[in-house]
Amino acid sequence: MTDEPKQLLHLVFGGELSSPEKAECTDLSKLDIVGIFPNYSEAEAAWRGKAQATVDSAHTRYFIVHLHRFLDPDGDGLLG
Repeated sequence: MTDEPKQLLHLVFGGELSSPEKAECTDLSKLDIVGIFPNYSEAEAAWRGKAQATVDSAHTRYFIVHLHRFLDPDGDGLLG
């Protein structure tokens, strides 16, 4: 058995939105894929850095996607 924390993958990405009110990108080919992170705290740190760097652009947004919820929706640890 290992004492390592459970891996909970998170994706951070962002881009220019067609409207600040909608999560619809103007050009999917220009998405900024920041990365995939092993836990929420690392994903949040990456998200915060990108969000703060683009704070002057009302149409640019960054998101955190909880990949672990898509990979294991039941939370039972049985992937695939």
